[in-house]
Amino acid sequence: MHIQFSQTLPQAARLIAHVVDKGKLPSSLPAAMRAGADAARFKGNTGQTFDGFIETADGAARLALAGSGEASDDARLANLEKAGAALAAKYQCSGDEELVLDVTENRLSAEEVGHVLLGLRLRNWRYDIYRTKMKDDQKVTLKKVTVVGAPDDADTAWNELTALAEGVEFTRELVTEPANIIYPETFVERCKQRFAGTGAELIVLDEKQMEELGMGSLLGVGQGSVRESRILAIRWNGGEPGERPVAFVGKGVTFDTGGISIKPGPGMEDMKWDMGGAGAVAGGMLALVKRKAKANVVGVMGLVENMPDGNAQRPGDVVTSMSGQTIEVLNTDAEGRLVLADALHWTQQEFEPSRIVDFATLTGAIIISLGNEYAGLFSNDDSLAKDLIEAGEATGDTMWRMPLGKAYDKLIDSPIADMKNIGGKGAGSITAAQFLQRFIADDTPWAHIDIAGKAWSDKPGRTWGKGATGYGVRLIDRLVSETVEG
Repeated sequence: MHIQFSQTLPQAARLIAHVVDKGKLPSSLPAAMRAGADAARFKGNTGQTFDGFIETADGAARLALAGSGEASDDARLANLEKAGAALAAKYQCSGDEELVLDVTENRLSAEEVGHVLLGLRLRNWRYDIYRTKMKDDQKVTLKKVTVVGAPDDADTAWNELTALAEGVEFTRELVTEPANIIYPETFVERCKQRFAGTGAELIVLDEKQMEELGMGSLLGVGQGSVRESRILAIRWNGGEPGERPVAFVGKGVTFDTGGISIKPGPGMEDMKWDMGGAGAVAGGMLALVKRKAKANVVGVMGLVENMPDGNAQRPGDVVTSMSGQTIEVLNTDAEGRLVLADALHWTQQEFEPSRIVDFATLTGAIIISLGNEYAGLFSNDDSLAKDLIEAGEATGDTMWRMPLGKAYDKLIDSPIADMKNIGGKGAGSITAAQFLQRFIADDTPWAHIDIAGKAWSDKPGRTWGKGATGYGVRLIDRLVSETVEG
């Protein structure tokens, strides 16, 4: 979507929009539009919309209103994003190619204008490259936004947000692609293309290198697939030389059949997004790199495909992780933690991070616990947990902290190995987190974010349509900007 700024209303404007605070209709609104808004009970509530037509020198134009709620609301920026998103949702397929956003009257700040545009751009994103028979009224037509009457520095504020938008869109792209298109090798290639010329360093480990490092836990998951597994690391050194980086680690199971412990057929197609954690890390790193973040950051993705062929891992197998710890694999569908075990250990050994946060669509149990409203947060460090929760509240990537403890840890003790990869019937998300904690050095602040209920949505949300949400990108960006860049 192309976005430009102007101080005058384009003469040929056919779709003009105003963002309206609750109870404050624009004074320039024609009497008929004002009466119509009143009749439709348009109050300017967050995300509420109303439109009509006005006469112009060239005929007629559509005039749209989008509500942003109370101007004094603590969630002001989020509400402005919802207003922008509401405009995109309503006019995305309207036949109009350009929307003119007139902010002359409501005196939005440069930052506020930027967040209206962010909501508009993110909600307008749609991935239609495989749809060849859409009717004209189903196709996305909205391609351009012209902002009229914004403060002089609004374009600067928006430029700072474009990197964030690119990161979210890249994550959505990766998560939306089918598994015959995005698998470990092509995930790496897609990232190489997107990060080319940015100054980021990409490090790739193939199966031979991982075998030499002793990554038996990760490799065991992918051994049933014809697609070779990979580790991808993206390193950005934008901070002080020698300063320990913040590390983000993502689960990248590009398709998960469950392996020998095969999943039921209905809904298995959704498992293309079981790489949502790796997608979030890739998009988060792109946002940081594109805006030249003044921080040292590394993103690591463990990429595998979990398939049930004759060479696949069996329930009851024992594997040896890179850390030297042995794992009894009781359920091959509890594979994400096996991937992360080696990815987390390698990240600590290779980069010595100051903090480490992993993202994973790890357990269905977290959806039973929290529904689709929150991701589950587990951490061995109160300060890191607090920083993440605050970043989540500011960006909309919300989390709810869940417990860790010795009593839960005992549930994954194995009679024949150091641990087993599942616990009992209860506390499935917690025992998964306890498993991961066994691969974290005692003095490393660590957090695990279970995003199984947040990476994909069956209905439109704050700034997304049905499908990939891009969860995690804004959280990563905010955490780095608030705690590292300051």
